[in-house]
This record gives sequence, C-alpha cells and structure tokens, in this order.
Amino acid sequence: MTDQTHDEAHGGALGARLNWLRAGVLGANDGIVSTAGIVVGVAGATDERSTLLTAGLAGLLAGSMSMAAGEYVSVSTQRDSEEAALAQERRELREEPEAELAELTGLLAARGLSADVAREAAQQLTERDALRAHARVELGIDPEDLTNPWHAAAASFVAFTVGALLPLLAIVLPPPSWRLPVTVVSVLLALALTGWSSARLGAAPPRPAVLRNMAGGALAMAVTYGAGSLLGAAGV
Repeated sequence: MTDQTHDEAHGGALGARLNWLRAGVLGANDGIVSTAGIVVGVAGATDERSTLLTAGLAGLLAGSMSMAAGEYVSVSTQRDSEEAALAQERRELREEPEAELAELTGLLAARGLSADVAREAAQQLTERDALRAHARVELGIDPEDLTNPWHAAAASFVAFTVGALLPLLAIVLPPPSWRLPVTVVSVLLALALTGWSSARLGAAPPRPAVLRNMAGGALAMAVTYGAGSLLGAAGV
C-alpha cells in the first residue's frame, strides 16, 4: 500500500508539473500570435519605428495583464470550490466518521481492492490523515497542494510576455526593409517550437500540432497585414 501511494503521489506531482509546463507553452504561444498580429498589422500601414514600438508594447502589456487577470480569476474560482469541498469533508468526518469510513472503503474497493483489503486500507489511511485520504480518493485533490492563484497569474504574465517579446523585437530592431520578413520568419519558427513542445508534453504527434500552429499564426499575420495595408492606403 505504501509503494502504491508513493507512485500515485509521484504521478500526481509529475502531472501537475506537466500541466504547468503546458500552460506556459500555450501562454507563450498566445503572446507570439497576438503581438505578431498587432505589429504586422501596424507595419502594413506604417514603417515608423516609434509607432510599431508603441503598438507592440501596448499589445504586450494589455495581453499579459489580461492573461494574468483571467488566470487569477479562474484559479481563484477553482480554489474556492476545492476549499468548500474540503470544508464539507471535514464536517462529514467530524459528524459521521463511520459512514465516511464505509464510503472510503467502497471507493477503494471500486478501484479493484478486495473488500477486506479495502477496509484495512481505509482504516489505515483514516488513522494517518482522514481528510487527505478522502480528498485524494473521493475528490481527486490534495489539501496540501492547492493551486495558488497568484502563482498562476504570475506564470501566465511571464509566459505571455516572453512570447510577445519575440515579434516586438523582430519588428523594431531590423532596418525597415527587413522588418516584415524577419518578423514573419521568426514568428513561424517560434510557433513551430511551441507547437512541437505542446505536442511532446501531451504525448501527441508533433507534426500536426506544428503545422496547425504555423498555419494559424501565418493566417493571423496575413489578415492583420492586409487590414493595416488597406487602412494605410486609405490614409486612416
């Protein structure tokens, strides 16, 4: 039982790390695509470096703050739900310990343990840490490892910002005649990398993910560049 518990904890920790890595890759991907769309669109209307820098920085800050705020709200809501469920478990353990022991026994038996082994395991887990046992087996959460919304918000902010810096620097650093091709190539290469990384983290074939990612980024840049060109030609 101890080895099984250790393996489950190790697997849960690994899964949590992979989820964080995947979220970071996707956040960086969003930063690349959204900021590239903005700066390429503005580049279709003007080649003024200051205008491109202003637009890119505005997109970077707006996007990173939006991602951070959205992640904070989402994780806070999830954490509130988990804490409410834990509070209910505490109350049930305090008021109906025998019923909770029987419930834990049934849950363990449903996982393939015999009735006697499930009963013994439930008793041992209850004596060790009843709340944690019920939280992990019944609710699928660890009361000592709830996600911190501030950490999630900071991670989203950093991931988006790192991704957004690539198209921003690519559009403002080269000379005017090289800005667009350097930006497009840099963005497509970065999207290929994030697509490959997300596929590998999800144990999926990388080729479809890479192609989808690059096609989506190319379409976004083409649309915004076309719109910027039309607005620039119209003198808007």
